[in-house]
Formats: sequence, C-alpha cells, structure tokens
Amino acid sequence: MGLLDQISGAVGGMLGQGQAGAQGSGVNSGLLQQVIGMLGTPGAMSNITKGFHGAGLDNVLQSWVGTGQNLPITGDQVKQVLGSGNVADLGARAGLSESDASNQLAGMLPQVIDKLTPDGKLPSQSDLSSVLGKLTH
Repeated sequence: MGLLDQISGAVGGMLGQGQAGAQGSGVNSGLLQQVIGMLGTPGAMSNITKGFHGAGLDNVLQSWVGTGQNLPITGDQVKQVLGSGNVADLGARAGLSESDASNQLAGMLPQVIDKLTPDGKLPSQSDLSSVLGKLTH
C-alpha cells in the first residue's frame, strides 16, 4: 500500500467512509489532491508552521508531527492557520464551499501531516517534494 493509499484510508476512515469511500467520493479525494499540491509548493511546511505558531496552536501541529496521539483542530482554526482565502481556494478547486472545505480539512490535515512525518519530525522541502511527487505521478 502506497503513502497516498494510507493517507486516503486514514482520511476516509476518519470521515466514516473507509478507504474505498475516500478514494471514490470525488470531493474528498479532490480536496486531498489539493492539499498534496499545496504541501508540494516551496515553503509550504514553513508557512504552515508559522500559521500554527501565529494562531497559538504549536502544540496541535507538534502532536501531528510527533509519534503520539493527534490533537484535534476545528474548521475555524484551520482558517486561522491557512487563511480563509487559501481554504476557500482549496475548497473551490475541490468543488466545496469554504465552510465545507475547512471542516473537511480539520479532519484531513492531522492524518496527512501524521503520515508525512513518520519519524516524528518535519521533512525538509526536498524530502517532502520527493514524497509528494511520487504521490501525484
């Protein structure tokens, strides 16, 4: 099972759909593809880290990166971290409203970041780009 399958399965399971549901739903997999694309842009992890810090949510991000249990995040907190415009843009490209996108991202981001940081640390941009490149090709 590839990393994309693991992420899709984790996201789908969390959303109560199972792996097949996450991959076949179109909307969720579309949003997942948008998130992967966003994370692949240069400086994305640095910007996300700064967003979490600025929102006072360092402990939440660290729980996702670390090897323990992931702390939850709300849709409103996702908008604080990523910015409402970015959330709206990700949602629009996946066919979702800003509100639906932020709520789905709240369920998705902990799983995605957790799967991308199996050794408990943020990957370098080149490592992240390499992993994400394999997911999208």
